[in-house]
Amino acid sequence: MDTLDGMKAFAAVAETGSFTEAARRLRLSRALVSKYVARLEDRLGARLFSRTTRTVSLTEIGHAYREHCITILDQVEQAEAAAACGQVEPGGLLRISAPRTFGERHLVAAVADFIAAHPRVEVAIDFNDRFVNLIEEGYDAAIRIGRLADSSLIARRLTGIPIHVVASPAYLEAAGRPRRPEDLAGHQCIIDTNLVHDRRWTFTDGDRRIDVTVSGRIATNSAEAVWNFARADAGIARIPDFEIGPEIAQGRLVILLEDFSSPPIAAYAVYPQGRFVPAKTRAFVDHLGAWFSGRAGSASQRRQSAEEAV
Repeated sequence: MDTLDGMKAFAAVAETGSFTEAARRLRLSRALVSKYVARLEDRLGARLFSRTTRTVSLTEIGHAYREHCITILDQVEQAEAAAACGQVEPGGLLRISAPRTFGERHLVAAVADFIAAHPRVEVAIDFNDRFVNLIEEGYDAAIRIGRLADSSLIARRLTGIPIHVVASPAYLEAAGRPRRPEDLAGHQCIIDTNLVHDRRWTFTDGDRRIDVTVSGRIATNSAEAVWNFARADAGIARIPDFEIGPEIAQGRLVILLEDFSSPPIAAYAVYPQGRFVPAKTRAFVDHLGAWFSGRAGSASQRRQSAEEAV
């Protein structure tokens, strides 16, 4: 048995918590994955997993070995990517994490176009508003919206997204309509905890910046739930433009404070730093940059798509 095969099998089982899922990911039989792991344990003289009829969990030694294993496999992938750079068409499984609503509405067409251009790449997308750790959870790239704070990642700005303050007609009839940002302090505001400053809403009035501290009885980490709470007359919400077009057109939500601008939020593609970025990841991020730049409204947005370290 090649030691790397054993390490790949071990890492896949450790990540998925299942020999069956690991076999599916590696495109091997479950029996072969089990054999690779068993031989690796024999070679090391230690048990890496505790197994029951229903669960598979890492032993203490397994946890320690996993950290070294991931580092080694990453170095091997980087070395292979460096050797193949400019010579081989990008290929392999590309794992992506993306916010549910933005991803389902705006990423699907871009990904479809990408795989059409790169027939050797397979894509697995997790549409979820949960904040994922790319390195620990094995993602190649993620789409993130809003301010970035993780300095271990490289980010590429894709596009700016207008943001609106909205409420339902029924809520406004009951609670009144705010005329100035300061009026929000007297309203029930729906808090999106995905945002860095979730309770501080910023507006501009000409050259003047207005920061308002808002409060409310509902806070959630689901962007879609914020939208649904606003539709359910629960309060005033701050919602990205891409989520509310039909609701505004059909009168289910009303845009508020239109005389005051809210700074747009940005969408980024992020991926782990490394001396050698896998060809599939580089190709995907470059594709998204071109895709969204082609749909940007101005040359200034295109200039802001330059790659930057977070």
